[in-house]
Parts: sequence; structure tokens; C-alpha cells
Amino acid sequence: MIDVIIAGAGPTGMMLAIELRLRGVQVVVLERDPAPTGHVRALGIHVRTIEMMDQRGLLEQFLANGQQYPMDGHFAGIPAPRPVQLNTTYQYTLGIPQPVTERLLTERAVELGTEIRRGTSLTGLSQDDDGVTADLADGTQLRSRYLVGCDGGRSTTRKLLGIGFPGEPASTEWLTGELEVGVTAEEVATVVTEIRKKNLLFGVGPSGTEGLFRAVVPAAEVAEDREIPPTLEELKQQLQVYAGTDFGIHSPRWLSRFGNASRLAEQYRSGRVFLAGDSAHVHPPIGGQGLNLGVQDAFNLGWKLATTIDGSAPDGLLDSYQAERHPVATAVLDIVRAQTELMTTEPGPQAVRRLMTELMGFEDAHQYLVERITGIGIRYDFGDEHELVGRRMRDLELADGRLYERMRDGRGLLLDPAGKLSVEGRADRVDHVVDVSEQLAVPAALLRPDGYVAWVGDDQAELDEQLARWFGAAAA
Repeated sequence: MIDVIIAGAGPTGMMLAIELRLRGVQVVVLERDPAPTGHVRALGIHVRTIEMMDQRGLLEQFLANGQQYPMDGHFAGIPAPRPVQLNTTYQYTLGIPQPVTERLLTERAVELGTEIRRGTSLTGLSQDDDGVTADLADGTQLRSRYLVGCDGGRSTTRKLLGIGFPGEPASTEWLTGELEVGVTAEEVATVVTEIRKKNLLFGVGPSGTEGLFRAVVPAAEVAEDREIPPTLEELKQQLQVYAGTDFGIHSPRWLSRFGNASRLAEQYRSGRVFLAGDSAHVHPPIGGQGLNLGVQDAFNLGWKLATTIDGSAPDGLLDSYQAERHPVATAVLDIVRAQTELMTTEPGPQAVRRLMTELMGFEDAHQYLVERITGIGIRYDFGDEHELVGRRMRDLELADGRLYERMRDGRGLLLDPAGKLSVEGRADRVDHVVDVSEQLAVPAALLRPDGYVAWVGDDQAELDEQLARWFGAAAA
């Protein structure tokens, strides 16, 4: 029996595979497409995802394949400088096309021993007290202890489970693609600059691949089936409507369409089957949060699933996945809806936009918005009022190296500068770090494998309680 089947080999599925393989969990990934599509649905990653890549030793490769852009503080296209007090070492956004992100994560997952079966799709599933039986399109079956659906907004996994996906259907659609243009980059920029003074949901610009441009233009209507890509002629027609020119576009590498539907799964778990990424939530790409939200789902679920499989998980640990991530997705959908409204030309949203522009002049309000978008403002409710508990710990300088360098194996960490505390009985799950610099502003802190602070203090009895809560019973 396989430990975990992952349906979907996108960034969410590959991040989950990495987290599971770090703990020795057997993983098989099923992917419908015989090869990566190359579609650039996301253009980069935000600060919290950058931190995660550093925590797992992947950031160097990401930086080598991406472009660092100084972080600004725009919201719904309202320009603003970066907040002064942003609590992170990484003061940039990393521009990196989704296919590159997917490739880097896949390479790492395979390096760790993940089995990927391409051209294989899930058609049915059933589960019992011992595991999940997955029916495949070729008529075969696979048996696993758990299954995670990372198979996109039209998730087969979610549909097979019968999990509701309430929200708003698409009322507007955009055409997009990566292609060549027949005019200079300067000519494109001049036209686009004028259009975006009135329509912020239009764009044509360099894609990041030399010689190629990425176009995003409103469609004439919402397609009945958005899986059918638009034609080049359809894209040219809409460019003529909005720009008065089609920029001489030709030789598309890919064409696609997306809508403004916003939906959130009613639940992230059904027995031994879980949802993550777009299988659990979809929304317009305003703010570039979709890919980040998905891989952060995987980062949250991976260690919990691995801990359960190795037998050391406390009761309720798997249920904490939905308890923590469902509210995060709810908040993301709200902030995306708000930005989408503020980017329309209707009088009401434009009045609110002017008010938001004024509010962003206040540092606290502006910082709050940026932390929401970048993911560093996330706080899980652990029932502790201390301001650090439930938040991720930023990178710290240690006496020997950095905090994030100590997190590469995906284990818990006790930061204990005084060296008076103990993780006895759980040293196989939690590292005890004494060489902490003065940057740690509390007597001691317990970090979960995903970097979120589970406890702060100096009392061993309190620590033991939290160790049991997150890491299970002490070994004999």
C-alpha cells in the first residue's frame, strides 16, 4: 500500500510531495497531462513563499532562475512605496514564471524519491477505515493510506467526494497568452500605458522570456467551456477593440482564458482524502496570490500528514489543516474581490478607490494590506494571546548561521537561548537550538515544522503541554 497519492503535479502537488518525502513518506503523484503545459498562469512568488523556499533549501535555485523586483506597496493598482517596517528579511518579490517554479519543485521532489506517473488520471475513489482506493483511467487501481487532490479548479477529486464549491461564477473573462509581437517594446509600452490609465485589467508586456510578450485582454463574452483555448484571431480582435491595434502579434507559444469566478470548498477533508490549492479555492489572479496560497496549503498539510503516517501525531492534528487554512483562503478571496471591484470604472468603486488611496497614506493601514497580500500577516488561532504565537517566525541570525538554515529537514525547533529547557522524548521530531542570537525577543520559542510559533515562554511544564499538542506523546 502506498502512503500518499497526490492527484496533480502542479506547484501545490510538488510542494506537498517534497514535504512528505523529507519525512520518508512514500508518494505517488498522478498527473493527467503527459507533459508540463508551459502555460504561465502565475508570474512570481511573494515574501512568505520566498521564506518557505529558503526554509527548505530551495531559494538559491529560485533566485538563479528568477528576477528580484524591489517590493512596492501597491494595492488594486494604487501605487505606493514599500512599508517601512515590513517584518521580513526579503524585501522583494521574485518574478519567476509558473512553469519554472513547477520544474524546480518537481526536480527536488524527484531527487527526494517521488514517483510521478504522467498521462494518468483519477476517475474514481472509495475509502474505508484503512485507506483509499483510487480508480485510474486505464482501468487499474491504486491503494493508499491517504489521497490529496491538488488537481485544479475543476478538481476531479473534489467532485468525486461531492464537496460543495460555493461562490460566484465568472461574469467576466480575459484572454491571455505568450507570443511574439510585430512592433517594438517601446511602441507596446506607450499604447499600454495610455490604456491602463482607464483600464487596469488590460496588459501587454515582456513575459520574462526573451522575445516573448504576455497579453491579457478582456474577452467579448464568457465562454461556455474555458478549457477550450481562444484562437489567435480572437485575441487579435479583442486587442483591436481595447487598444486600436493588435501589435502584430504572432507565433503564440500558448493561449488560454480565465474568468473572475471566486469559489471556496465547503471542507478541505473528507475522511482520508484532502484538497489543496485550486482544488480547494479559485479566484481571479489580482494580486498574484493563487500559486502562493496553494503551495502554502501544502506546506501546512505536509508535515501533519507525515506525522500521522509515522504514528507520532496527536489527536486532531490532521483536522487542524482545515481549521487553519480555510480561514486564510476566505481572507484571500475577500481581498481579491475588493481589489477587483476597485479596478473597475464604475462611480461607486472609483469613490472607494479614492478613499483607499488616502488610507494607504497611513503606515499602519498600508502595512496591513501588504502583509495580507504577501502572506506574512497570517496568524493561526492557537488560543494564545501572545503576539508571536500563531505567526511565522522571520529569519534570525544564530550564533552559527541562520534560523532558516536549521529548518531544511522539516522538523520542529525549540529556540532556547538559556539552554534550560528540554525536548526529551521528542528529539526524533524536534531539534533543540541553544545558539540563538539576541534577535529572539522572547525567553524561548517552539516552532512547528512549517515555521509557525507554537509557544513562547520559559516554563518546562507549559512547553511539555505544547510539545504534546503538536508533536505527540514522548517516546519511552
